[in-house]
Amino acid sequence: MLDNALRKAAAVWIRPDGHEPRLVWALWRDGAVLVAVGGTEQQVPGLADGVTCTVTVRSPTTHSHLVDARATARRADLDDDAAQALRAARLNGRPEWADVYRLEPA
Repeated sequence: MLDNALRKAAAVWIRPDGHEPRLVWALWRDGAVLVAVGGTEQQVPGLADGVTCTVTVRSPTTHSHLVDARATARRADLDDDAAQALRAARLNGRPEWADVYRLEPA
């Protein structure tokens, strides 16, 4: 269920432990959610290497709740293919981020 939901989602809700949830643009790739933050990208207070968070996926058509999953954030060094895929997933020009995190489901 999680894999299928994340393949279709362009945005997910992320709630780092101890912080409020944030709606973020994300990309499901290689079994993890990639989230770009900082720079001209979204800000996610509390998101840091090793932080546990809850990822909530809603239906892209009805916005109904589909699934919650616990995940651990890991700072990612992207290869060229992953960086290009993340840029292509964004629809608002050329994104510039400070960090990218892989949210790896528990």
